[in-house]
Amino acid sequence: MSNVLLNLGDEPRYPDIQTTDIRPAMEAVMNEARAGIAAIKAQSEITWANTVEPLTDITERVGRIWGVVAHLNSVADTPELRAVYNELMPEVTVFFTEIGQDIELYERFKAIKASSEFAKLEAAQQTKLNHDLRDFVLSGAELPPEQQEAFAQLQTKSAQLGAQFSQNVLDATDAFALYFDNADALAGLPEDALAMFAAAAQAEDKEGYKIGLQMPHYIAVMQYADNRELREKLYHAYVTRASELGDGQFDNTDNINRRLEVALEEAQLLGFKNFAELSLYTKMADTPEQVLDFLHDLARRAKPFAEKDLAEVQAFARENLGIAEPQAWDLSYASEKLRQAKYAFSETEVKKYFPVSKVLAGLFAQINRLYGVNFIEKNVPVWHKDVRYFELEKGGGIIGGVYMDLYAREGKRGGAWMNDYRGRRRFISGNKTGQMQTPIAYLVCNFTPPVNGKESRLSHNEITTLYHETGHGLHHLLTQVDELGVSGINGVEWDAVELPSQFMENFAWEYDVLAEMSSHEDDGSVLPRELFDKMVAAKNFQRGMFLVRQMEFALFDMLIYSENDPSRLKDWPKVLDNVRREVAVIQPPSYNRFANSFGHIFAGGYAAGYYSYAWAEVLSADAYAAFEESDDVKATGKRFWMEVLAVGGSRSALESFKAFRGREPKIDALLRHSGFDAEAA
Repeated sequence: MSNVLLNLGDEPRYPDIQTTDIRPAMEAVMNEARAGIAAIKAQSEITWANTVEPLTDITERVGRIWGVVAHLNSVADTPELRAVYNELMPEVTVFFTEIGQDIELYERFKAIKASSEFAKLEAAQQTKLNHDLRDFVLSGAELPPEQQEAFAQLQTKSAQLGAQFSQNVLDATDAFALYFDNADALAGLPEDALAMFAAAAQAEDKEGYKIGLQMPHYIAVMQYADNRELREKLYHAYVTRASELGDGQFDNTDNINRRLEVALEEAQLLGFKNFAELSLYTKMADTPEQVLDFLHDLARRAKPFAEKDLAEVQAFARENLGIAEPQAWDLSYASEKLRQAKYAFSETEVKKYFPVSKVLAGLFAQINRLYGVNFIEKNVPVWHKDVRYFELEKGGGIIGGVYMDLYAREGKRGGAWMNDYRGRRRFISGNKTGQMQTPIAYLVCNFTPPVNGKESRLSHNEITTLYHETGHGLHHLLTQVDELGVSGINGVEWDAVELPSQFMENFAWEYDVLAEMSSHEDDGSVLPRELFDKMVAAKNFQRGMFLVRQMEFALFDMLIYSENDPSRLKDWPKVLDNVRREVAVIQPPSYNRFANSFGHIFAGGYAAGYYSYAWAEVLSADAYAAFEESDDVKATGKRFWMEVLAVGGSRSALESFKAFRGREPKIDALLRHSGFDAEAA
């Protein structure tokens, strides 16, 4: 038991986890699991208590230990950790595929469904069992043995390709750096950005400034640097990451080709025409055609607004910035200057009002208003000194916990995400019978880190991101479902999983919420109403361009995974070009290799699912409209909790939405929130 991974407990001792612990722990727990599964199958009687419950124990234990390893690999990457992670991944994938293809287990689950016991199960248990039966089929349980073996190999290869894709992007990002002896070339950049660059240089015992490709670095340069040559250089490096135009050892081109091949082979082995059909089998949307129609329609509505946005910023750049022909690396810079000219405020000005401590306090206060939940900080072992842990308390009891890892650093995957350490579960057998396991989440972002002992301050975009990821966290943490497989985010259709996250973003646009979390760095003053009004006026600034960009990503994703013909899979660059010709208003340079770092669809869970952001935004905007229409936020918040967050995956997302809203979702609120006149759109 000296191996920390074999005794994780409520709060894992992250600093004590050794890379050398990982293989012994995983081998021990998988061997133990296989013996446990054999014991389940050896029983003549077939019940929920002697089949489903112990199998949940087994898979949860293996999944939790591997989940900790995978989490550390994404937030604290080292060569040693990566090596053992990559080495073990095929073995772990095989383990879970074996379970999914185990015909004896499958028959036991079918027997429970066909028995009189099924009608006596709770609704959440029935839903879980139905999901499990579906997942056995999708794991290849009904395939002949030789095809099962082929499918298992494809599953392993898919996992390896995804991991390698992410690692290539991380390595390509961390490998790039520009160094400057003085600030002469960095005119226009705000003080906090210069301090961040200076701290990055100091971390390497260098004088001057270091600029990398981590998101806070990249955004600062693209938005504020007067030096056009610097913007172009950084843009080129960023959009050629992990491609043949960068360091060849990190090129993801072949990885993408192989990923598409493997996905199509998996789908066709299971009897689907393509991977998009397989992906949608467990989602709200019915067919790829339905999704494509939705995306084309939204793109059609947004494109006129996007064209107007682009014409405006191009004219401004020509007339006010001396940029005769604005290029891709000029648009963020020109857009920020236009925003300042048009609305008389800058993002830099806004950022001075939002220290992280006040933002978190304001976020927690808003959650308390909505749901009556308190956040209490607790000192627990963490994987980095900047990580904080909070327990959620309600009615005198602890109902969950969340780790917050907010700042960018080398060795940490880019982007923002929520994941879970464990889910809510009530034990119904064994030595824990009757006990409740509370959920615990990881909330990970890549905000500008604190520099020189000064507290980090967040831009409004970063605050919105924090609210978004917290929405995911609340979906997981506020569940009232006791069955692990459908509690929290478990079992929720992937194209509905963004509903709670995008819903929470709306509160970052309420003045009372922002004022409460604001304190100016000079005098502690709250955000002035006048400045907030300017922010609101600018809320949908270039919203058209944003939406068509999202449609570009989503259409590209759905189209390449809808391909049925293996000989055309490598045509994905042409597919992207065609999509851009249809919906984009900004045509990037020919060297742009965006797809090579598109981790959502090649390394994350969004393959043939990127449309989920737009799909769920219809739901989230409509859900927030209920708050706009209500004069009792607390009552509406309780209803949203009980009908959407609390039920998790125990019923369909559409049923949950209708239970909250009293009707089917409508697109009207999204169009209104986007600033699109419904008739004009």
